[in-house]
Amino acid sequence: MKARFLKTAAAALVAATVSGAVMAQEVTLRLVSAFAENGIYVKRLLPWVQKVNTEGKGVLQINFIGGPKAIPTFEVGNAVKTGVVDVALSTGAFYTNVMPEADFLKLTEITVAEQRKNGAFDAINKVWNEKGNMQYLARTVENQPFHIYSNKKIDKPDLSGLKIRITPVYRDFFQALNASVITTPPGEVYTALERGVVDGYGWPIGGIFDLNWHEKTKFRVDPGFYDAEVSLIMNLPAYKKLTDAQRNYLNKQLLALEAENTFWPGFAAEEMARQEKAGIQTIKFDAATSKAFRDKAYEVAWASAAKQNAEVAGRFKPLFAKPR
Repeated sequence: MKARFLKTAAAALVAATVSGAVMAQEVTLRLVSAFAENGIYVKRLLPWVQKVNTEGKGVLQINFIGGPKAIPTFEVGNAVKTGVVDVALSTGAFYTNVMPEADFLKLTEITVAEQRKNGAFDAINKVWNEKGNMQYLARTVENQPFHIYSNKKIDKPDLSGLKIRITPVYRDFFQALNASVITTPPGEVYTALERGVVDGYGWPIGGIFDLNWHEKTKFRVDPGFYDAEVSLIMNLPAYKKLTDAQRNYLNKQLLALEAENTFWPGFAAEEMARQEKAGIQTIKFDAATSKAFRDKAYEVAWASAAKQNAEVAGRFKPLFAKPR
């Protein structure tokens, strides 16, 4: 009887040890989004999260905690830096309070696939590791130029007399166009437009319908400028704690996610058509003025980047830019 008990206990101990070893090989990463959950960026990310979890059982899982209701938009960067969460979907403009260099990512004029080949991706991670305690994992949005949206018509690249809602993305450029600028979280823009607190805003070509801003928007200024950057960032110590198998699996899934960025050019075209149908008029300049407008956007932004960190800006520019 005693022998049978010892045999059963030993078997249970082995089973528990094996089970513990298996569990030790699976890690769950906590993910938040700086963007609203009903927006296109999160909607496109969640099927990927499900795929990661389905294929990563026993290796790696992702627990999506939520959007700005979980952690306010402009606090997400610090949450990643300090390890409050492991991973975040955000844009560099939302965590310049952690590192001003984060805003430089809007200036990339080549695809993330090219950035991985020409050394830009590694250069980004060197800075993100050192200054943000972060690993830059993947870029999930490309080919989404920013635009000026307004309730008042302009006939030249001059925003004199207009109050424009901004993030750091376009602060310097809009000020160079003589705008009065106001910073608010995305969730407050509709009310600001409704109450006349702002006359317009900067935003990518896509996404204004998700926030109902189209109801308070009359004009979009073409051409677009910069490229909306939305990426996954991860707490560096959490990234380093991953086993080789976990890291390899995650990186494989991240590359698969970036391969889906072919979606965005078509989406931009659809959004332009949708805006036109909604009654948003397009303001276009002549060819020379359009080129000068776009060139000025980059000239102002790179000058601002050099003031923030000349060494990093100098390192990034040849890796990010196309010849002008």
